[in-house]
Amino acid sequence: MTANPDRLVVKSTTAKRTPTFLIIGVQKAGTTSIYMYLKQHPQVYMSPVKETNFFERDWAQAPADVQRRKKNGIITWDDYQRLFAGAKDTHRAIGEASPNYMFHHQFAAEQIQTRLPDTKLIAILRNPIQRAFSDYLMHMRDAVGKQTPLAEQVRSRGSSSHVLLKGKYYESLKHFMDVFGRSRVDVFFYDDLQKDAQRFMGKMYQSIGVDADFVANTAKKAQTAKVPKNQTVNRLLKTQNPIRTVATGVMKVVPAQLRHQLRDRLINLNSQGKDQAKITEEDTILLQQYYREDILQLQDLLQRDLSAWLAS
Repeated sequence: MTANPDRLVVKSTTAKRTPTFLIIGVQKAGTTSIYMYLKQHPQVYMSPVKETNFFERDWAQAPADVQRRKKNGIITWDDYQRLFAGAKDTHRAIGEASPNYMFHHQFAAEQIQTRLPDTKLIAILRNPIQRAFSDYLMHMRDAVGKQTPLAEQVRSRGSSSHVLLKGKYYESLKHFMDVFGRSRVDVFFYDDLQKDAQRFMGKMYQSIGVDADFVANTAKKAQTAKVPKNQTVNRLLKTQNPIRTVATGVMKVVPAQLRHQLRDRLINLNSQGKDQAKITEEDTILLQQYYREDILQLQDLLQRDLSAWLAS
C-alpha cells in the first residue's frame, strides 16, 4: 500500500490505557474549543489528534484508496491505542473528540461498545438551524463542492444533504442511549458554553470524573471563523483550476514558501468576519419546518425545553 505523506507516525509501544470518555458530537458546536480546555486540565489526557474518527467505520477493511485518504492514518486498533501511550497515572480521565460519531451512529455505537464498553459518552448539541448555517459557511470558506443555498437544500436535498442531516439529533442520540444506557450519555448545550464557559467546563469536568474546580483559560477561542467576501475569488485561490495552474507555472521562479505566503495573504484580503454573513428569513423558516419534528422528539427524550430553537 502506498505510504500516505499525511499519515501520523506515533513512536511508542502499544498503550495499555484507552479512553474513559469520548466526545461523540456534534460538529460546529464548540468541540475544538472544548478539546483545548480539556487538554489544560492536569488530570485529563486528550488524544494528540482531534477527530481521530476511528469508530466511524472499519478502516482496516476499507479499500486501500480510502485508507490512504485518511489523513491521520489511524486505521487499526493498534494505531488508535498508541494515541494514548502518553497517559500517566495522574491522568484520571482519558479522552478524544470525534464529533462525527453521532452522524455515523449506526456503526460507531456498536464499535465503541465492543472496544470501550465502559466509556462515558458526551454529546454537545447546538440549535440545528444555527449549526446548519455555520456548517454551510464553513463549506463556503473551504470551497467544498457546489455551494447550494440552504433553502434549496431543504427543498431538493433534505434527505441527502449532510449539512442538514447532521442537525437531526434525536435518532442518533437515542441510539447511543439504547446501546450504552441513558446514564452513560451526558448531553451538553453549545448555548451554555457561550453564556458561561467556566461553568460549562466545570460540569464537564465533573462528568468525566476529574477536579471540577479547575479553571481553564477560556478567554481565547480555538477558531476565529471567517467567510469569503467573494466566493469566485475564493474558489480560484483554494481549488485546482486552469487559472491557478497557469499562475503557479509563472510563479515557479518564486520560492515555494513565498508563494504560499502570497496565497495566504490574498485569501486573508478576501475574508471577512463570520458575523458579516447573516442567515436569511427564508432559510430560517424552512429550516425550522425541516427540524421541527426532530426537535420535539429530542426535547421529550431529554426532558428539556427546546422551544427556543423553533422561535422566529
